[in-house]
Amino acid sequence: MATLQEKVTQQFKERFGHMPALVVQSPGRLNMIGEHTDYNMGYVLPAAIDKGIWMALSRSDMGVSVFRAIDMDEEIQLPDFEQLSPFDKGWANYVVGVIDQLLKAEKELGPVKCVFGGNIPIGSGLSSSAALENAICFGLNELFSLGMSKMEMVKHSQKAEHEFVGVMCGIMDQFTSMMGQENKVIRLDCRSLEYETFPLDLQDYELVLLNSNVEHSLASSQYNIRRSQCEEGVAIMQKKDAAIQSLRDASMDLLDQCRNEMSEVVYRRCKYIIEENERVLNFCEALEQKNFEGLGQILKAAQLGMKHEYEITCPEIDFLFDFAYQYPGVIGARMMGGGFGGCTLNIVEKDKEEAYLQDISSAYKDQFGFETTPIKVKISDGVKKVYENDAQGGSA
Repeated sequence: MATLQEKVTQQFKERFGHMPALVVQSPGRLNMIGEHTDYNMGYVLPAAIDKGIWMALSRSDMGVSVFRAIDMDEEIQLPDFEQLSPFDKGWANYVVGVIDQLLKAEKELGPVKCVFGGNIPIGSGLSSSAALENAICFGLNELFSLGMSKMEMVKHSQKAEHEFVGVMCGIMDQFTSMMGQENKVIRLDCRSLEYETFPLDLQDYELVLLNSNVEHSLASSQYNIRRSQCEEGVAIMQKKDAAIQSLRDASMDLLDQCRNEMSEVVYRRCKYIIEENERVLNFCEALEQKNFEGLGQILKAAQLGMKHEYEITCPEIDFLFDFAYQYPGVIGARMMGGGFGGCTLNIVEKDKEEAYLQDISSAYKDQFGFETTPIKVKISDGVKKVYENDAQGGSA
């Protein structure tokens, strides 16, 4: 069976009649702990995974740029890069949004040919969007020798999502996809962008993702609402302490002092974020101490916070979580990603994994009438070039 790299390369050759100049691989990501803390300038603990986007690119002398998404069997063409505006095809906005950012940064670009495909399930919370943004940004950087650093590319990709897609995401997804390291999780300080890596050595346990196969339409709209609620809480606390610039700076003590001045909803949102930042730090400590029971307790607290305080879970996710914590051999589970669907992350004893997956899959189907899909992942490196044609792929 052809690999994704081979498939993308072959489809590029069939579409354009020659081999690409280069192929890049851009990974998705998981997040061990720290949801919605990134845009609150807090801590996150993500890792790049071995599932992602493979993208083949070459320069073009066709006078037009062509971008083809093989998974959707869709294609867009841009006659020039002067008048860029959002497309009705969702994936196109992630690609063109990055080009828009590079042009605003006065990067010299020319027409391109591009074919890409991936193996990240859409809506799974594994950040296919950041993988796509980073793929095109990294690919264009290589193709046109733009000389951008990895951090420059991360920021362009994030800004593309803000300005072209309209989601005010934090920097975690793009950062992790770009900077990931094999077998390591990264504790990122989303304010300073300083980071530290921790080996993910789970010993007798396995990391398993379970895709709920639901993506509720609330996800995008509620994301921006949560962000504004957090900002509202910060504004109230700033009146008491001018040093508070984000929820990263706030303590539970200060939040409690301001409780009567904010709505109950805003209080709960802020409480979740302040405590989630603490959970990230505690999780790293538990990892270093090989305290696996402690890891499970932290994941459980995070899930309950997402359900009751940040209110971003859904019945399917709640079911997967409840089942996991009643099952012998599962020490931890929680929802991952923006919310309202996607995947749960599960830490399971290796010798119980097969039985667990069978039992939870059967119970889930009985409850909801459709499947949950296990996703086995390995912790991988970030964006990289996996093929380069010395002849630069021609320009036929």
